[in-house]
Amino acid sequence: MGEISLRWVASAAEIPPHLWAAAFRPPVEGDWWYRALERGRLEAQFRFAYGVLERGREPVGIVPTFQMDVPIDLLAPPIIAAALKIGGRAIPRLRFQRTLFVGSPCSDEGTVGLVEGHTLGLVVDTIQTAIEERARHLRASMIVWKDFPAEAAGPLDHLVRTRGLFRIVSFPGTRIALAGSSFDGYLGGLNHHKRYQLRRNLRRGKAALPTVMSIAVQPEEAVRREIFALFWQTYERGKTKFERLTPEFFAALAAEPVAHFVLLRERATGALVAFMLLFLLERRAINKFIGIDYRRGREGNIYFQLWEHAVQWAYDVGATELQSGQTGYAVKLDLGHELVPLTNYCTHRNPVLRYLFAAVASGVGWASLDKDLARARVLSPVSSTGGLST
Repeated sequence: MGEISLRWVASAAEIPPHLWAAAFRPPVEGDWWYRALERGRLEAQFRFAYGVLERGREPVGIVPTFQMDVPIDLLAPPIIAAALKIGGRAIPRLRFQRTLFVGSPCSDEGTVGLVEGHTLGLVVDTIQTAIEERARHLRASMIVWKDFPAEAAGPLDHLVRTRGLFRIVSFPGTRIALAGSSFDGYLGGLNHHKRYQLRRNLRRGKAALPTVMSIAVQPEEAVRREIFALFWQTYERGKTKFERLTPEFFAALAAEPVAHFVLLRERATGALVAFMLLFLLERRAINKFIGIDYRRGREGNIYFQLWEHAVQWAYDVGATELQSGQTGYAVKLDLGHELVPLTNYCTHRNPVLRYLFAAVASGVGWASLDKDLARARVLSPVSSTGGLST
């Protein structure tokens, strides 16, 4: 069948649209997602590149990657991080770990896009060799296959056995299968306690702060400014900050037909009090970003009002699954989400640090990542990555 090779390009635009369409089939984010990242004024944080997989002269896949100088607090075990931070006072570069990621910032699952008839197992060694060479060129100390789902475990475990990578449990994704045909059908799928709590929160919230909902597609600039201001409120309150998003990134996403904004405005004043950005990818709806005005949010139980409208919108557009991403697990579990296991596959150029990182990684589990995960139940693995097979 011919040998697989990989060549690098610097922009999503250098890859033909037909290859994107064949390799990143819905419900996986396609070229529109990577265009938005490149247009989002994120270059101070990320450097993007794409490996084009070829069999002879025939392109058969796309490997999205990004380089990031990651704050050591997010990567290293606490003892190592503390030592490097002390050293970083004299040598600033010690405070950051230059890392080459396979995957995408902000995506909930890592994906290598492959055309039909090709599997990750056939190309994983070619990819790893190319990634290691690129990491040396970039002087990246770490390589991370970021947030890969259970379907990729076979090929990536092969790299653990043969190329010295180690696994570390990642923050799981969250997902709900939408039963029935309306919000009432969703409620029927919750247990009695969760259903009672949600109905009570909605009743009290609507009484305290009546709202009006609308759906915006390609919103104008004034609305985008309102949206980003609420996003920033939510970002500032977050515990885990991997990326710092920009108004330009939101503008790029807002221009895409797959993007839909659920907007909640206070009925009395018309002020925007919450939004949720959702992507519609065939039968999957993805709850990507939210923003809430926390000055009003508590009294009006705004998150629950927003959730009700988002779920009903998903039903209205024919979605059978609603994916809600990582973190914020307490409320998502109360709303009936199940967890999708994700794993990072890593290596470090320094063999001593690789050994120490791997030793600490072996003790990481959901409960150590987030206390709310201790009460979670796992979603059985399903095929969710249209361009990825083992």
